[in-house]
Amino acid sequence: MEHQERALAAYVDQVAADPDTVGVVVIGSVARGTEREDSDVDVYLVVTADAFARSAAEDRWAWVDRRGRDYPGSYIDVKLADLDYLRRAVERADDPTRASFAGARVVFSRAEELESLVSRISRLGEDVWAERIRSHVAQAHLHGGYFLRQAEEHGDPFLLQHAAVHLTLAAARAALAADHRLMPGPKYIHRLVREVPSPAGFVAAWDAVVADPGAGTANALIAILDEWLGRDQTRDESLSVFIRDNELAWLRGTVPAEYF
Repeated sequence: MEHQERALAAYVDQVAADPDTVGVVVIGSVARGTEREDSDVDVYLVVTADAFARSAAEDRWAWVDRRGRDYPGSYIDVKLADLDYLRRAVERADDPTRASFAGARVVFSRAEELESLVSRISRLGEDVWAERIRSHVAQAHLHGGYFLRQAEEHGDPFLLQHAAVHLTLAAARAALAADHRLMPGPKYIHRLVREVPSPAGFVAAWDAVVADPGAGTANALIAILDEWLGRDQTRDESLSVFIRDNELAWLRGTVPAEYF
């Protein structure tokens, strides 16, 4: 909307005078054109390597600027980056970071490569999506087919809830990966699992595990997931993938699958 664009332009004028500013990238609803009347403006402030290092030493990664200065309730929600941050994000950022750059718009730049870096962060190759599905199906198999059953057998209420949450997260993320959709954060999962294409009964089975975790609801969800995305993945294969993605993440320099 016009008032958000004016606020963004005022912020760019403010930071462009600083020689440490390399670029400004607008993200979120304003970048996508889906903002509400009272939406804030979300940006990445791209700074020089030295400025980024100084902020890192102070543990200052994000802040709010221009609160209430541009329209009622307005503020600029700032996250910090430098060009090396963006280069590394192209290679190995997690889903919430990648998703934050989807539809992003460079509104100020002193770096020729900035546009290219920003556009590449939210893109993944077909082989990556296929491996994501394999990983998330493995998570569902172990959390729903082993840990949840163990929780019922031993009367462990915490493990029951833990396994059910991880099963439903894994099933939802497999569905998102099948549609080449990034996961912007857990607060979006309930909505996204309804938006992406899925077989008949999948969402209802997913909701049933959330509402009433147990072996019966878990088995029903896993059966649909297997028929859809895990038909050729044996339980032994899932066990190895699960161990690789979870217990060996420290050794491989990766993160567990739920944090992809």
